[in-house]
Amino acid sequence: MKAAILHSFSEPLKIEDSPTPVPGAGEVLIKVSACGVCHSDIHLASGEWEQLKTITKLPLILGHEIAGTVVQIGEGVTDLKAGDRVGVPWLHYTCGECEFCRMGRETLCLKQQITGCMVDGGFAEFIKANASHTARLPDNLSFEEAAPLLCAGLTVHNAIKTSGIKPGQYIAIFGIGGLGHLAVQLAKAAGAMVIAVDVADDKLELARECGADVCVNAATTQVHKEIKKASNGGAHVVMVTSGSKPAYETALRCLRRGGTLSVVGMAPEPISVSTVALVSGEYRIVASAVGTRQDLQEILQLASQGKVKCRIETRPFDQVVNVMEEMKQGRLIGRVVLSM
Repeated sequence: MKAAILHSFSEPLKIEDSPTPVPGAGEVLIKVSACGVCHSDIHLASGEWEQLKTITKLPLILGHEIAGTVVQIGEGVTDLKAGDRVGVPWLHYTCGECEFCRMGRETLCLKQQITGCMVDGGFAEFIKANASHTARLPDNLSFEEAAPLLCAGLTVHNAIKTSGIKPGQYIAIFGIGGLGHLAVQLAKAAGAMVIAVDVADDKLELARECGADVCVNAATTQVHKEIKKASNGGAHVVMVTSGSKPAYETALRCLRRGGTLSVVGMAPEPISVSTVALVSGEYRIVASAVGTRQDLQEILQLASQGKVKCRIETRPFDQVVNVMEEMKQGRLIGRVVLSM
């Protein structure tokens, strides 16, 4: 099969022939139809995240927003069959036995394996996946529409839930990219008033199309003043979906007292937070990592009902290196999906 392979950190992917995987017990082989390109792929490829760098296998096939068709099942698989339309997310495996799995928080599983990091992902013609962690796709979603929901959509859906935002409250969303424009839609579906923040006018226009009530250009205005004015004292929740250190350092100033900072985007470097400000405002900081299999079913259902739709651009698989470079430069709007 053809696959885009990372041989060393910070080197471009190389499209090469690679052995087609064979499913073992409890596994399925999937013919990949579409795979989204995520900012996490860039960070993983460059080795920027130290915690994940040590567990990233090399050589590696990246990609964790995978949609395709089951073509072969391994021993013991009974809930999937050849021909089923499925998706493969970031969580390749969780044990179901550790304290976190038993609490319903499998994203914290002590034995978890990560697709496109610890095991090969979807920048290839075929992928081997655990049947237990493979999701059925709604019939009315194309592979291209479904792919970004398996990480970008899932991540912000979980983040909206854990933020505690309530109908009628204000949420400011920093970064209107692949995650941010989906967060705008999900926050509106939850009944919140949405303030979108970005440095690019075209991305703010996308936010308006997605239902944002207020848009703020961080490059041309004092963000905290605009948000406090628009929300009558500060947002109840500020969600940062980009890996931008300056965004995080601005976000806390935009909260109303007792508000919540929702940490979604992972900045490669540490951020600075004033403990005096935290205590004075009694702020909460809540971090959110992707989502569970139950969360995934929920976001796929929301998309099936037309309540969330990803802005996608489809590119041929052989353009993966160019896509990742464009993403680094911030030139893309929405999500790029590689078509196989």
